[in-house]
Amino acid sequence: MDAEKNEEQVCNIGMERKLTEPCTIVIFGASGDLTARKLIPAFYHLCKDKLMPPAFRVIGFARREKTDESWRQELRTALDQFSRTKPVDDKLWKEFSANLFYCVGDITDSAAYAKLEKKLTSFKDPGLRQNLLFYLATQPSQFSEIIEQLHKIKLLHKENGQGWQRLVIEKPFGHDLASAKALNVELTRYAHEQQVYRIDHYLGKETVQNILMFRFSNSIFERLWNRESVDHVQITVSEKLGVADRGGYYEEAGALRDMVQNHMLQVLALVSMEPPVSLEAEAIRDEKVKLLKSIRPLTSEDVARQIVRGQYFAGTVAGQLRPGYRQETKVKPDSNVETYMALKLFIDNWRWSSVPFYLRTGKNLPMSASEVRIQYRPTPNVLFAAQCENKLDPNALTLRLQPNEGISLRFNGKVPGMSLGVRPVRMHFSYDSEFGAYTPEAYERLLLEAIAGDATLFIRRDEVETAWQIVDSIRAGWHNKPLTNREFYAAGTWGPMAADELLAESGHKWHEPLVVQ
Repeated sequence: MDAEKNEEQVCNIGMERKLTEPCTIVIFGASGDLTARKLIPAFYHLCKDKLMPPAFRVIGFARREKTDESWRQELRTALDQFSRTKPVDDKLWKEFSANLFYCVGDITDSAAYAKLEKKLTSFKDPGLRQNLLFYLATQPSQFSEIIEQLHKIKLLHKENGQGWQRLVIEKPFGHDLASAKALNVELTRYAHEQQVYRIDHYLGKETVQNILMFRFSNSIFERLWNRESVDHVQITVSEKLGVADRGGYYEEAGALRDMVQNHMLQVLALVSMEPPVSLEAEAIRDEKVKLLKSIRPLTSEDVARQIVRGQYFAGTVAGQLRPGYRQETKVKPDSNVETYMALKLFIDNWRWSSVPFYLRTGKNLPMSASEVRIQYRPTPNVLFAAQCENKLDPNALTLRLQPNEGISLRFNGKVPGMSLGVRPVRMHFSYDSEFGAYTPEAYERLLLEAIAGDATLFIRRDEVETAWQIVDSIRAGWHNKPLTNREFYAAGTWGPMAADELLAESGHKWHEPLVVQ
């Protein structure tokens, strides 16, 4: 009995890092949607779980005229809608909302920053005045102005002074390599790189983080995580929704900038990176950068052979008629912007030499799902493989990131009966079944990490720039070429014909995301 208990004990790694000091969080652009939908609900739940610092304040900074009380009332209405636990605890809200304040001001007005500084100095606890987390929920074009103004009024110190100051910024981190470098120069003009926390909410997802835990705490799988055992890897991030009212944004971004440059390359790095020397933030981020730099550079000829883009036209998704991309609001009628991407990438290092990595993402696909499929090499053409011809399925390991988060192992088993029949079967691990339905929102984890000063889940400057190098080479290979008929797909299907041909050339095929009830 004791042995069973010991086996089920939880090993809490690095929990001491989450000790937090009193601090003030200042949200620039606080009247925007992000604050009401994600940030304030995240702080509320951290407070509910007793993970917030012993003393804290949240100050919203925006142009719209509001009082502390009217802002709190707006946020309470939003929390009733967006909280992951309902109903909202009235007593807890009263305690929590007493820490919420609003500062009216224009980002370009130095007097507004003086007003912010005055509000900060009114707090009695030194930690609330000196430990400052600045959340820039604004357009990237406004970052430079905000940081310079904070520096002028001595709220942001590049040198080590009293307390700490950190900058949390939302993507997009530029729109190409040149703009990303320029943005990084602006960010580090008045702050050290160690003070900059580039946030990608995808990295806050529980199952994305579990990739490292799964790989490096289970020797039976890590030994099979290389070119000797793996035939190829598929990473799918599919979206059931179309572009809808984001047409203006998508015309500028497209699937390549919106999904591949950040989410998909980050997942690729976590899946394929080498073991870090420690669990420290820089050790993990070092390995991610090494991996991204190991991706084989793409020439224009490589882009033509290994990259597929697509755009949806009108079709039916789950019985609902959807318009084509060119009929969406704020989209040009002759737009060549991609709503779908499929990539075949190679990693030129010892572990993954010659193993293809297939990535795909798209809008208006049959379902919303994210998964990583590790497909192992087929068995030798003797014994069962020879007798089953091409019907013997290869083994595969699937990491389901969403929905129905979990891990599935596919292997072959004998069909019961007198004959020697073989059929693929699966073993499933479900997070909900094992640990219960509670999973913190990505922003809860990321905000807590930023307050605690742990940058592991945030993106470093060289990560951003390396990812943009890959994306820029793809865009250069397109040379403004128009989409061809092979690159269009009906809404509600799994993408264009060209994407299937991309895998068929190597004898592979796409596997639809695994649905587990």
